[in-house]
Amino acid sequence: MTNIVELKVKPDFIKHYKNKYPLITKDAIANPGALSEEGMIVHLVDQHSRFLAKGYYGKQNKGLGWVLSFNENEKVDTVFFKNKILAAINKRQSYYHDENTNAFRIFNGEGDGIGGFTIDYFDGYYLISWYSKGIYSFKDKVIRELDELGDYKAIYEKKRFDTKGQYVDDNDFVKGEQGEFPIIIKENGMNYAVHLNDGAMVGIFLDQRDVRKAIRDKYAKGKNVLNTFSYTGAFSVAAALGDATKTTSVDLAGRSKSKTIEQFAVNGIDYEQQDIIVMDVFDYFKYAKRKELKFDLVVLDPPSFARSKKHTFSTAKDYPGLIQDTLAITEKNGIIVASTNNASFGMKKFKGFIDRGFNGMKYKILEEFSLPSDFQVNRNFNQGNYLKVVIVQKLG
Repeated sequence: MTNIVELKVKPDFIKHYKNKYPLITKDAIANPGALSEEGMIVHLVDQHSRFLAKGYYGKQNKGLGWVLSFNENEKVDTVFFKNKILAAINKRQSYYHDENTNAFRIFNGEGDGIGGFTIDYFDGYYLISWYSKGIYSFKDKVIRELDELGDYKAIYEKKRFDTKGQYVDDNDFVKGEQGEFPIIIKENGMNYAVHLNDGAMVGIFLDQRDVRKAIRDKYAKGKNVLNTFSYTGAFSVAAALGDATKTTSVDLAGRSKSKTIEQFAVNGIDYEQQDIIVMDVFDYFKYAKRKELKFDLVVLDPPSFARSKKHTFSTAKDYPGLIQDTLAITEKNGIIVASTNNASFGMKKFKGFIDRGFNGMKYKILEEFSLPSDFQVNRNFNQGNYLKVVIVQKLG
């Protein structure tokens, strides 16, 4: 016990941890100077040194570390990690047995009891994302459990723990048999090309699975579709497979074109019949308005914060303006898929942004989405339920 550092929680924050709040925030700790080496086990205590919670020190953009247990006697050892990972996998058995989907999240950080890392499964390949040096110090315990589970092709990892929480470019391969990339995964019967060895992003965001299915099954048929901030064109693929008359994918990143072509190709879609445009989305809005282009379905899934040479965009400030720009090129009774992964506000506030963007114009909310069930959420940590998607129909 002598190696455990006590962190004194300020009186205003004691209730948080009594209510099982999982994040150790800098604002809550009276003596952050007591912290030294990331990965060290800490006890949160009140002003009378009474135990509140046990966690680890690991700096990331969200805080100083994560609570692991509210039981003072629970050991943070190999058995602890084994139990948490096994419990998480048991909750996801339906995904393992889904013939149409073989890519999903098997461990979602604090939602599954250990904040700071996630594990995704891509058709026999595991991908671990580490968000602090602190959690990375427990790497061997996590790998050991994946080894005990066995029956995998390889393990890859992404280190995302520099001072700004960004990706640390390093060798991504951990063990097993190195993959021939891209690997082609299935999601609700759609194909997507995935690269586990090529930078921070793999080619698809698994948290949007339900939204892609809805676009394909309910909204795309016979529609002229615009996919903004399109990344690798995953929404465009779903729309094309849902019998959209045409898709237009717009993204500023130079690589987006070749990546989008790849996603169309692995689905047998003639990419030359689709428009794939490398351009600042805000410049494209001006171009489309000038050319009097109109779309039946527009997908808006911007990053929480983006900066180009001409524009700076923040969802927390600029989403109403984004909706206004979109309405100008949306057909009467057209549909907007409004999405954000910004964790700093909830669904109610996001709907407020949408309402401000419509600015008195009539609309109807058709459907709402948050994280799919494999992205388990800790009910005491609202920020963990970050995804908000509202499918809106413009009336008139």
